[in-house]
Amino acid sequence: MGAIDEVKQKIDIVEVIGQDITLTKAGRTFKGLCPFHAEKNPSFYVYPEQQSWHCFGCNKGGDAFSFIMKKQNIDFGEALRQLAQKAGVVIPTRFEPGVESEEKQKLYQVNQAAAQYFHNLLLNSPAGKKAQGYTAGRGFTEQTIKDFHLGYSPDGWEGLKKYLTERDYTEKELLNAGLIIEAEGGKTHDRFRHKLMFPIMDIRGRVTGFGGRALDDSMPKYTNSPQTPLFDKSGTLYGINLAKDAVREQDTAVIVEGYMDVITAHQNGFNNAVASMGTAVTEKQVGILKRLTRNMALALDADAAGEEAMLRTVGYENTLDAEIKVIILPEGKDPDDVIKEDIKVWQELVAESVPIVDYTFDRATAGLDLTTAKGKASARDRLLPIIGEIKDNVRRAHYLQKLAGLLNVSERDLEADLARIRPGQVRRQATTPPTPVPVRSSFSSPREEFCLALLLQHPELKSQDEGLLPDYFENSENKEIFIAWQQRAKIEAIRKKLEPAIHEHLDSLATRKLLSNNLEQKYARCALELREKFLRNLTTKIEAVLALEAQSGGTAAELAKLKEMGTDVSSQLGKVLAQKSRLRFEQRG
Repeated sequence: MGAIDEVKQKIDIVEVIGQDITLTKAGRTFKGLCPFHAEKNPSFYVYPEQQSWHCFGCNKGGDAFSFIMKKQNIDFGEALRQLAQKAGVVIPTRFEPGVESEEKQKLYQVNQAAAQYFHNLLLNSPAGKKAQGYTAGRGFTEQTIKDFHLGYSPDGWEGLKKYLTERDYTEKELLNAGLIIEAEGGKTHDRFRHKLMFPIMDIRGRVTGFGGRALDDSMPKYTNSPQTPLFDKSGTLYGINLAKDAVREQDTAVIVEGYMDVITAHQNGFNNAVASMGTAVTEKQVGILKRLTRNMALALDADAAGEEAMLRTVGYENTLDAEIKVIILPEGKDPDDVIKEDIKVWQELVAESVPIVDYTFDRATAGLDLTTAKGKASARDRLLPIIGEIKDNVRRAHYLQKLAGLLNVSERDLEADLARIRPGQVRRQATTPPTPVPVRSSFSSPREEFCLALLLQHPELKSQDEGLLPDYFENSENKEIFIAWQQRAKIEAIRKKLEPAIHEHLDSLATRKLLSNNLEQKYARCALELREKFLRNLTTKIEAVLALEAQSGGTAAELAKLKEMGTDVSSQLGKVLAQKSRLRFEQRG
């Protein structure tokens, strides 16, 4: 069994997604509010038996890997590493065993050389004037620029590459460090161009990666180094090298979201600030801070704070064996804005931070009428699973008492409800499924794999447009291979694009024995069959949701929207079946 299959076998998609959104049982599925678009009524469904999810509001779906990728805006490799860590599975790395330590030392050196190159360009080059203007506009002092070693990457394709190769660093080392990118045909060029550069350092002050902010209208606005042997975004805190002493001395860490937030905080004397670099706070990041302090406060806007409170932080509190607090920011403002406008306001916000579970109570009950049975039941369903996750007996009892008082019900009744929550089921409805989801013995998809084998072994099929889309591949590694095939022509180029954990699967597809007759027809039929399967699965899900919504009293608008979607999918399916019939007729002719 490969590493990816082992991860799939050991994770439960309901538990994975339940870490990010509140799910409630709905027949054989779970549902909740979609995290990818604003909605008041749940249209996001999780299917334990298929280990998949789908939102009927934004029409997105996939498996556990695709959910993590979309939710955290990370690539497949980072999602795989996160889920593998949860499952206790070791995945392949990009380096040979036994030489990693030496490789890492070389990568630290090349990163440091790159950081110095960028820094010198910002301070001393005519090309860096625009970046200097930007830092001046943000109010950064010369000392701040020096402390954070800010830099500028030139608006060219090979400036850094030329500089480093002239100093005896190899292109392979630059690729491994994520400083250059390999393009089509094997040519390489600088990853960061015309950007304000933020060297990212570990707690020892060693450069592990970089962040770059665009100095024009190009998108994305921010670009980070990819996952490398040194740089793991989920296990990195920006500014930790400069904040560690203040965190120890003040016995508190303030976690913000972005580079600018950290820099502005430090420049104004708040040296215990670190950033999660725009991602949700992770267990790895909490683990880094735990060595320095057990007191942490998250500075997040109101929406993010509520989400963080509801979905993640109790688990981190268990890791810390301490409370985590939340600093609620004014709407539409981040720490950078608040500190620049009025330092005292920032100090007051920090001083008024509240335990995040208390904030969760306020947020979960907002808008509920707690004088009604329905309102009380909703509050119980939202909060009881969170209380059940608290490991500390005293704190769990405290919040159970608080909930009982809030709902004006007996603690004994809530304790009985709490006892029915299955251990480890985080942030779900308090009812456990009657039987556990069976572990699937195989995760293969023969039709997907046959189609990929055709494409990999016969590059000439690339010119044949059959309307095949990545969404038609349910298997995540198959989808990754297909996307890489769309961007690359040769197997070796595709291989370099993929995570090492997928290489074995790629090789098996590329060497599978296939008959070489009627290739175009085989590809056309295969593409149609994948689309047909995708549409049939979607039809089944729509029908199931329609039945559930009808039983639970879904609104007329919601039911009408689902019916319209079902009609559209049926129409598309009819067209696919007609195409298949024509194709069979042509092949017989």
